[in-house]
Amino acid sequence: MNDLSPREERPERPVEVDGTAHLFRTLGKQIKTLRELMGLTQKELAQRMHVSEDLVGSIERGVRLPQPDFLERADGVLEARGLLLASVEDVREALKKARTRHPDWFRDYARAEAEAMAIHDYSHQGVMGLLQTEAHARAVFTKRRPLLDEETIEKRVADRMARQEIFRRWPSPTISIVLDESLLRREVGGRKVHAEQLRRILEIGSLRTVELQVMPFEHGEHAAMGGSFTLLQPKGRQQVAYTEAYGHPLLITDPEQVRIFAERYGIIRARALTPDESLALIEKTLGEGR
Repeated sequence: MNDLSPREERPERPVEVDGTAHLFRTLGKQIKTLRELMGLTQKELAQRMHVSEDLVGSIERGVRLPQPDFLERADGVLEARGLLLASVEDVREALKKARTRHPDWFRDYARAEAEAMAIHDYSHQGVMGLLQTEAHARAVFTKRRPLLDEETIEKRVADRMARQEIFRRWPSPTISIVLDESLLRREVGGRKVHAEQLRRILEIGSLRTVELQVMPFEHGEHAAMGGSFTLLQPKGRQQVAYTEAYGHPLLITDPEQVRIFAERYGIIRARALTPDESLALIEKTLGEGR
């Protein structure tokens, strides 16, 4: 089997500082200053921009890089007179580099994910990174052992948020996701953070480019009881599979092993709830937590 995995003796290192972190912080401070000069709250700016208040807050704190279209709209709404537009090209370059800022052991997967023509994921230990809210991701990294320092946590959160730009890519990759029902019940980060996470899952699951299903408790055992995994279809190459446990990743390229994962995925998709049934269950779970 041709597996691309790290050597066990190599320690995990913090994400690299490649200059984009400085760009994150500078743009965040500029947007916050312009907003305050106009006497707007984050909520009011979000309403005028037709985005979430969470997104505005993340950008102002420097943990999420604003997209070029966000800067273009914000320049007008905040009467910035081209100040924010001047950073658009730098932002485009930073987004191209984003995948190289992950930990060493994760970069093979991050690179494959960013270029994938198709992504198929089954998760049962934790909500996949592409679906996580900023608050959920921060809670996960904060509880990690051994403990991460605050700077590393913020960089990891920023990297995770940057990966989610794949949902904005066009043409979109084919994306299907199967979530174990346990992920709808575990309140990572507390009730408020969990409710926000469920709303995020609903938002992504409602995209016409995404097929999201839930594997309910009532369906009992199934073909993927062994753990979470992801199938990726890189452009012009064979499909690969990815698994991870406690920071030990395995990017699997052997065709026979990948075929086994693909077979498991096909079976669990057939066993899971339909997309409409799945969204209804998530909405019901969200309502129960209020």
